Amino acid sequence: MADIKPFAAARPAEKLVKRVAALPYDVYSRSEARVAAAEDVLSFLNIDRPETQFPPDFDMYAPEVYAKAKELLDARMSEGTFVSDPEECYYLYELTWQGKSQTGLVACASIDDYVKGVIKKHENTREEKEIDRITHVDTCSAQTGPIFLAYRKNAVIAEITERVKETKPLYSFICEDKVRHQVWKIKSELDIMAVRESFGRINHIYIADGHHRAASAVKVGLRRRKQNPSYTGSEEFNYFLCVLFPDEELRILPYNRVVKDLNGYSVNDFLSALDEKFNITEISKSEAEPSEKFSFCMYLADTWYRLSLKEHLKMQLKEEGDPVKMLDVSVLQDMVLSPLLGITDPRTDSRIDFVGGIRGTDELERRVHKDAEVAFSMYPTSITELFAVSDAGMLMPPKSTWFEPKLRSGLFIHKI
Repeated sequence: MADIKPFAAARPAEKLVKRVAALPYDVYSRSEARVAAAEDVLSFLNIDRPETQFPPDFDMYAPEVYAKAKELLDARMSEGTFVSDPEECYYLYELTWQGKSQTGLVACASIDDYVKGVIKKHENTREEKEIDRITHVDTCSAQTGPIFLAYRKNAVIAEITERVKETKPLYSFICEDKVRHQVWKIKSELDIMAVRESFGRINHIYIADGHHRAASAVKVGLRRRKQNPSYTGSEEFNYFLCVLFPDEELRILPYNRVVKDLNGYSVNDFLSALDEKFNITEISKSEAEPSEKFSFCMYLADTWYRLSLKEHLKMQLKEEGDPVKMLDVSVLQDMVLSPLLGITDPRTDSRIDFVGGIRGTDELERRVHKDAEVAFSMYPTSITELFAVSDAGMLMPPKSTWFEPKLRSGLFIHKI
């Protein structure tokens, strides 16, 4: 059963919240982060990506860089940019984008639940990416980027959420990307108890996004247990910052693919090879986003095509019932990218690149005209599929999901 506890957050002063709130650290390249951080000294990106405070060629993983993050965080705390709530509570965080809202519960999850598998993952993590966040969290003694978790909707939590949202929010602001962010506090002791007890009856929670941040936070907590052998389990380092969303509210966009060459095929020969497993139809650009599973849209030689998996292959996949092989990203990998284009390991092959669905089909066309030969517009993975893969103890192929809108960093800080 899940242990999801309230906490006393450090959070931006209301008049400064829009200036502080920043997109996650990992959506920026180094040069992009440098430009974005320079736009406002109070942007949390200055703390999240502290190498922006040093010359462009400075080692971004040097100890001085993480020390700068702590220095900036401490300074913002002391000068009143952040305020610390005096009591433990839960928070609600609603994001509204393109007419759709999703509301998550901001809380702290147990590192033991992560270790024991109560909190399930669907991606592997890479050690080199973990080390950066481990050092950042450990040096700052704070978790600053929440992990994006999902759970199957619970009636009690839903009722409390709707009732609290009828009150005045702590924050309400719209960012430059047109996403509205609103935050409320759940401060009633009865509501807090009801939320915690409700999660205590939920068997599993799922990492939707933030696998590296989750793994890093857990490893810092385990390290501090070793440093404090008399720990009781109630210390804040035993928990990590998260936002938990009910499954039915989440929006997953596709993660599209572009490939640099046709692996020696001519355009006609490649289409002939695809014809063995797919029904191929030439389409207009307005139709270039798949409308159902087991279909892709492909941009090749200035033409859009729809590739629909042939019926006998669909039936074969359904009969096998493997939740990973059923994913559209797996179908593309197993039937096109690997056997035809020679991309056997998309994690390491430099011939493939991944384009978030938020960028649309214009970006796919641009890439093909610039530095690629073919692009694939994908049908998005569903939250049901994500749960099924996680429940089976399996892992998704890389870049299977793109969650939008992104949670802002700097709105909630969990001191450990």
